[in-house]
Amino acid sequence: MNVTLRPCRATDLESVHDLIHATIDASYTDVYPPRAVRFFQDYHTPQRILKRQAQGHTVVAELDSRLVATGAIVGNHIMAVFVDPHCQRHGVGAQVMDALEDMARAAGQPRVHLDVSLPSLGFYSSRGYSHMQSCSIDVGEGQRLDYWTAEKSLEGGEF
Repeated sequence: MNVTLRPCRATDLESVHDLIHATIDASYTDVYPPRAVRFFQDYHTPQRILKRQAQGHTVVAELDSRLVATGAIVGNHIMAVFVDPHCQRHGVGAQVMDALEDMARAAGQPRVHLDVSLPSLGFYSSRGYSHMQSCSIDVGEGQRLDYWTAEKSLEGGEF
Protein backbone atom coordinates (compact mmCIF):
# COMPACT_ATOMS: atom_id res chain seq x y z
CA MET A 1 0.00 0.00 0.00
CA ASN A 2 1.41 3.37 -0.98
CA VAL A 3 1.03 5.49 2.14
CA THR A 4 2.75 8.70 3.12
CA LEU A 5 4.28 8.86 6.60
CA ARG A 6 4.60 12.22 8.29
CA PRO A 7 4.76 13.75 11.76
CA CYS A 8 1.41 14.16 13.45
CA ARG A 9 0.11 17.73 13.53
CA ALA A 10 -2.16 19.36 16.11
CA THR A 11 -4.87 19.50 13.44
CA ASP A 12 -4.78 15.68 13.22
CA LEU A 13 -6.04 15.17 16.78
CA GLU A 14 -9.66 14.36 15.95
CA SER A 15 -8.70 12.07 13.06
CA VAL A 16 -6.12 10.21 15.18
CA HIS A 17 -8.62 9.79 18.01
CA ASP A 18 -11.29 8.52 15.61
CA LEU A 19 -8.81 6.13 13.95
CA ILE A 20 -7.73 4.66 17.29
CA HIS A 21 -11.30 4.15 18.48
CA ALA A 22 -12.49 2.65 15.18
CA THR A 23 -9.52 0.26 15.17
CA ILE A 24 -10.24 -0.80 18.75
CA ASP A 25 -13.90 -1.42 17.86
CA ALA A 26 -13.00 -3.50 14.81
CA SER A 27 -9.96 -5.39 16.08
CA TYR A 28 -10.53 -5.88 19.81
CA THR A 29 -14.22 -6.76 20.24
CA ASP A 30 -13.75 -10.36 19.11
CA VAL A 31 -10.79 -11.06 21.42
CA TYR A 32 -11.43 -8.99 24.56
CA PRO A 33 -14.46 -8.77 26.85
CA PRO A 34 -16.58 -5.58 26.60
CA ARG A 35 -15.11 -3.90 29.69
CA ALA A 36 -11.56 -4.40 28.35
CA VAL A 37 -12.53 -2.84 25.01
CA ARG A 38 -13.99 0.11 26.92
CA PHE A 39 -10.78 0.37 28.98
CA PHE A 40 -8.71 0.64 25.78
CA GLN A 41 -11.01 3.33 24.40
CA ASP A 42 -11.10 5.28 27.66
CA TYR A 43 -7.30 5.14 27.83
CA HIS A 44 -6.77 6.74 24.41
CA THR A 45 -8.25 10.16 25.13
CA PRO A 46 -7.43 13.30 23.16
CA GLN A 47 -5.42 14.48 26.19
CA ARG A 48 -3.24 11.34 26.18
CA ILE A 49 -2.74 11.59 22.42
CA LEU A 50 -1.54 15.19 22.83
CA LYS A 51 0.67 14.22 25.78
CA ARG A 52 2.42 11.49 23.76
CA GLN A 53 2.94 13.95 20.95
CA ALA A 54 4.40 16.57 23.30
CA GLN A 55 6.69 14.15 25.14
CA GLY A 56 7.98 12.27 22.11
CA HIS A 57 7.15 11.76 18.46
CA THR A 58 3.89 10.70 16.84
CA VAL A 59 3.66 9.69 13.21
CA VAL A 60 0.65 9.20 10.97
CA ALA A 61 0.23 7.38 7.69
CA GLU A 62 -1.99 8.91 5.02
CA LEU A 63 -3.65 7.19 2.11
CA ASP A 64 -5.61 9.38 -0.31
CA SER A 65 -5.60 12.26 2.23
CA ARG A 66 -7.07 10.02 4.96
CA LEU A 67 -5.23 8.94 8.11
CA VAL A 68 -4.95 5.16 8.12
CA ALA A 69 -2.33 4.53 10.82
CA THR A 70 -0.58 6.14 13.73
CA GLY A 71 2.07 5.35 16.31
CA ALA A 72 4.14 7.15 18.92
CA ILE A 73 7.45 6.84 20.70
CA VAL A 74 8.42 8.44 24.01
CA GLY A 75 12.01 7.71 24.97
CA ASN A 76 12.37 4.04 24.09
CA HIS A 77 8.69 3.15 24.61
CA ILE A 78 6.67 2.62 21.44
CA MET A 79 2.95 3.02 22.00
CA ALA A 80 -0.44 3.58 20.44
CA VAL A 81 0.31 1.89 17.14
CA PHE A 82 -3.02 1.51 15.36
CA VAL A 83 -3.75 0.65 11.74
CA ASP A 84 -7.14 0.99 10.07
CA PRO A 85 -8.47 -2.59 9.78
CA HIS A 86 -8.86 -2.19 5.99
CA CYS A 87 -5.13 -1.45 5.75
CA GLN A 88 -3.88 -4.20 8.06
CA ARG A 89 -1.72 -6.91 6.50
CA HIS A 90 -0.64 -4.55 3.72
CA GLY A 91 2.64 -3.35 5.25
CA VAL A 92 1.30 -0.10 6.72
CA GLY A 93 1.98 -1.13 10.33
CA ALA A 94 5.48 -2.21 9.33
CA GLN A 95 6.14 1.22 7.83
CA VAL A 96 4.96 2.93 11.02
CA MET A 97 7.10 0.63 13.16
CA ASP A 98 10.15 1.13 10.91
CA ALA A 99 9.80 4.89 11.35
CA LEU A 100 9.43 4.66 15.14
CA GLU A 101 12.36 2.23 15.49
CA ASP A 102 14.48 4.51 13.28
CA MET A 103 13.67 7.45 15.58
CA ALA A 104 14.79 5.40 18.57
CA ARG A 105 18.04 4.42 16.82
CA ALA A 106 18.69 8.06 15.88
CA ALA A 107 18.22 9.00 19.54
CA GLY A 108 20.82 6.39 20.56
CA GLN A 109 18.39 3.94 22.12
CA PRO A 110 19.86 0.40 22.16
CA ARG A 111 16.41 -1.21 22.48
CA VAL A 112 12.73 -0.38 22.43
CA HIS A 113 9.87 -1.79 24.42
CA LEU A 114 6.11 -1.85 24.02
CA ASP A 115 2.91 -3.40 25.30
CA VAL A 116 1.40 -6.07 23.07
CA SER A 117 -2.34 -6.65 22.83
CA LEU A 118 -3.84 -10.01 21.85
CA PRO A 119 -4.64 -8.96 18.25
CA SER A 120 -1.09 -7.70 17.63
CA LEU A 121 0.91 -10.55 19.16
CA GLY A 122 1.81 -12.19 15.82
CA PHE A 123 2.75 -8.87 14.21
CA TYR A 124 5.25 -7.90 16.92
CA SER A 125 6.68 -11.42 17.17
CA SER A 126 7.35 -11.37 13.43
CA ARG A 127 9.24 -8.09 13.88
CA GLY A 128 11.66 -9.61 16.39
CA TYR A 129 10.05 -8.48 19.64
CA SER A 130 10.75 -10.79 22.56
CA HIS A 131 8.09 -11.53 25.16
CA MET A 132 9.19 -10.20 28.52
CA GLN A 133 6.22 -10.46 30.88
CA SER A 134 2.56 -11.46 30.84
CA CYS A 135 0.31 -8.82 32.37
CA SER A 136 -3.36 -8.50 33.21
CA ILE A 137 -5.60 -5.64 34.32
CA ASP A 138 -8.79 -6.35 36.23
CA VAL A 139 -11.42 -4.24 34.44
CA GLY A 140 -14.27 -5.30 36.72
CA GLU A 141 -17.18 -7.71 36.70
CA GLY A 142 -14.83 -10.69 36.37
CA GLN A 143 -13.36 -9.38 33.12
CA ARG A 144 -9.70 -8.66 32.47
CA LEU A 145 -7.44 -7.19 29.87
CA ASP A 146 -4.51 -9.47 29.09
CA TYR A 147 -1.38 -8.16 27.38
CA TRP A 148 2.37 -8.65 27.28
CA THR A 149 5.40 -6.46 27.55
CA ALA A 150 8.01 -6.98 24.84
CA GLU A 151 11.42 -5.66 23.84
CA LYS A 152 13.55 -5.54 20.74
CA SER A 153 17.24 -4.85 20.39
CA LEU A 154 18.04 -2.14 17.87
CA GLU A 155 21.70 -3.07 17.76
CA GLY A 156 21.20 -6.03 15.46
CA GLY A 157 21.75 -8.75 18.05
CA GLU A 158 19.60 -10.81 20.34
CA PHE A 159 19.42 -10.21 24.07
